[in-house]
Amino acid sequence: MNNDSVTAVILAAGEGRRLAPLTNRRPKPMVPVANRPLLEHVVEAVTATTIDRIVLVVGYKQERIRNHFGDGDDWGVTIEYVEQATQLGTGHAVLQAESVVDGPFVVLNGDRIVDPEIVSQLRDSAVEADLPAMAVTSAAHPRQYGVVTLDGERVTAIDEKPEGAVETNQINAGVYAFSPAIFDAIRETHAPGELAITATLDDLAANESLSAVRYDGRWLDVSNIWDLLTVNAALIGESSETGVDGPTLADSVTVADDVALAGNVRVGPNVTIGGSTAIGSNATVEAGAVVENAVVFPDAVIGAGAVVRNAIVAGNARIGPNTTVAGGPATVVVGDAVHHDVELAGVVGDNATVGAGATLTDGAVVGDDVDADAGVVIDDRVESGAVVRRG
Repeated sequence: MNNDSVTAVILAAGEGRRLAPLTNRRPKPMVPVANRPLLEHVVEAVTATTIDRIVLVVGYKQERIRNHFGDGDDWGVTIEYVEQATQLGTGHAVLQAESVVDGPFVVLNGDRIVDPEIVSQLRDSAVEADLPAMAVTSAAHPRQYGVVTLDGERVTAIDEKPEGAVETNQINAGVYAFSPAIFDAIRETHAPGELAITATLDDLAANESLSAVRYDGRWLDVSNIWDLLTVNAALIGESSETGVDGPTLADSVTVADDVALAGNVRVGPNVTIGGSTAIGSNATVEAGAVVENAVVFPDAVIGAGAVVRNAIVAGNARIGPNTTVAGGPATVVVGDAVHHDVELAGVVGDNATVGAGATLTDGAVVGDDVDADAGVVIDDRVESGAVVRRG
């Protein structure tokens, strides 16, 4: 069996509701970290191996993905697309690739960043017909993921986000190797609600051999909006291409080593750009501003004298002069879940305007197209399109 017979299927159909408002205009895999979409980092983990064919499973706002990646020529691979018209779970997403896969294949999540090493290991499992197989890694908080029970190199059970105590820190890393037999296994899986691939794998683990491929390399997961800051910092720190590249910097600008500035960024005098910061193309940081541990999307403007720390500023947003988006650990509510001690001062959605001298803190989330007056204080969620008046 040659290398060309193994295809990589990347699941990139999801919306990413927990990342709203950033996903109102783009699918979750296209949210940028270190000035590139999450999905681009995943694609490059595949292209660094001997795999040269990728199938992207797309759905929500798929045109953003298709337009960015095209036929894969820029990445030296062939990229094809299949559609998951309705997001009915990861198992259902894998099933959409059945018509374009006729041999062993590996599967990755389009929003989870791993090293090429684990992709190669799963490809080897596919070549050697040691299937099905899944990557297993360790996590500090395993209950947030699929907890894996092992017997040597065999998976015996997968418990998705268990509520009770767990006896292991081993979790599902979200990289798999399958034969086409997986498609029938998915169809035979009975699960309430969305059909997750882990439900099928749990059935397989209970009835036959499911191989574990242990992995202790880079594993960066974006489950919630504040994870973007952590993942952004990690990618900037590990990339050899970060740093000042093509921006226009005024005199007396201070830029930390672990900063990624895209092309055509404009930075005014006396600006301080602290570590773990990525600023996208055509963004502007005006005189005297401070930006640190932040993800700033393309075309955003940070006004003169503003302070933006532990924050995310989306595309074409406007942060007024002397505005402060900063603060310590916050309590953030996402859906029905309450998250404590979150390192997130605030999020400003696409095309939103925050007036001069305003304050965002305590995990404030300002939706798309919001118009907030000068001097307002925002410490909660503001729905997209709202107008926030002072007093």
